[in-house]
Amino acid sequence: MFKLVIRNFRINFEEKFYKENLGSKKNFEENFLKMGNFISRIMANFNSLVDKKILMLGLDAAGKTTILYKLKLGENVTTIPTVGFNVEGIETVNNVRMTVWDVGGQDKIRRLWNYYFMGSHAVVFVVDSQDRTRIDEAREELEKIITNDEVRRTCSTLLVYANKQDLPNAMTVDEISKFLNLRSLSQSGLKWYIQPAVATQGDGLYEGIDWMTRQLTSK
Repeated sequence: MFKLVIRNFRINFEEKFYKENLGSKKNFEENFLKMGNFISRIMANFNSLVDKKILMLGLDAAGKTTILYKLKLGENVTTIPTVGFNVEGIETVNNVRMTVWDVGGQDKIRRLWNYYFMGSHAVVFVVDSQDRTRIDEAREELEKIITNDEVRRTCSTLLVYANKQDLPNAMTVDEISKFLNLRSLSQSGLKWYIQPAVATQGDGLYEGIDWMTRQLTSK
């Protein structure tokens, strides 16, 4: 008897709540179903995320770590020269879940880059636009990357960030493109794009990532 009274009270309370707040229990169930369908669509989007491994490479002090955490956190972080690597997961608006490997660019560490190449889908190569004295060195390192057998096997996309465009005497995108001999890459079938950027301000970062992820998901 006690359980029955409690059950009836609960039912009456529910019906009163439905009428006062949602019109009727039937309407509530219809609205609840719609909400469930909406949540299901959201979850389907999460479940349909495409996983991609991205390598972020470049000479030391080019701004790789600044770019990584500007994309990840939306803010500037205090960085020190990367000894080894940083790795972060970043999800984009076009359903790509990137695992970004930011590998140190000091000379001794560059010799180890090839250990990170396996399974990479894209390379983000960062150039210090003001560093004219080492642009030839940057070109040599980029050539080593894109001619590596492991990279050629799985990597289809190259994004170049021409970083530090706000600094005096910075090289233009056209200059860097010529110095890096990017136009010759089209013959190899590698899709490439060079994006001017100011990492500390976030300028150009999202435009570059948008281009890259669209290439990675195009059929």
